[in-house]
Amino acid sequence: MNAAAPARPSGLVSVVVPVHDEEGAVLSLAQDIAAAFQGRDHEILFVNDASRDATGKVLKSAQARFPQMRVLTHERNAGQSRAIRTGVLAARGDVIVTLDGDGQNPPADAPRLVDLLLSSGPEVGLVGGRRTKRQDSVAKKRASLWANRIRKRLLQDDADDTGCGLKAFRREAYLRLPYFDHMHRYLPALMIREGYRNLYLDVAHRHRETGQSKYTNWSRLRVSVSDLWGVMWLQARSRQPGTIREDNPPS
Repeated sequence: MNAAAPARPSGLVSVVVPVHDEEGAVLSLAQDIAAAFQGRDHEILFVNDASRDATGKVLKSAQARFPQMRVLTHERNAGQSRAIRTGVLAARGDVIVTLDGDGQNPPADAPRLVDLLLSSGPEVGLVGGRRTKRQDSVAKKRASLWANRIRKRLLQDDADDTGCGLKAFRREAYLRLPYFDHMHRYLPALMIREGYRNLYLDVAHRHRETGQSKYTNWSRLRVSVSDLWGVMWLQARSRQPGTIREDNPPS
């Protein structure tokens, strides 16, 4: 059964965090998110993607400390993109913030992305983070650099770092996009396809302190080839209507 989204209060920001086997990271991450949005109307949605460790227990205990926190749990592991979608569908806010559950995206940067999105016009659908001084292995950084160059050249999506999990976007805009597994890496291209603009801000990046990465360079490469062709097909099959006018609207 899918979690239904209640009515969305004006000004509410929904922070969506997909997690899988991150028992060592989720508590400090919840603390950092709450601190970053202190004084602002927000909710925190952790989506537990069928973790096999104690992630669920840690999240349950954390809810006693953070009343604005909600936990959604997948019965079966469905991947990061599905976990994000689960959180967005359940979110009550019109503005969504996503960040990775491993703690490498500092939540302190998130309000800046939200402020830029809210101060921009409705044509801006997404504000993406662009990691500076990235705290990953040399091999991972090199693979990411080449992947971003190839993707950007083929998709013309104006993004230098789609692998950064820290993003702010309009819930309505996201729900207009076609869903597929791994779509979270192609949000800028999909936003442009739907007629939106993207903006970007430099954000910090931290070392992974606990757990281990759920991806390898080879696993990313294996799926990225078919994903790139799929997104290119979606772009080729899209036509924009220009300005939409309603004649004789009801009074």
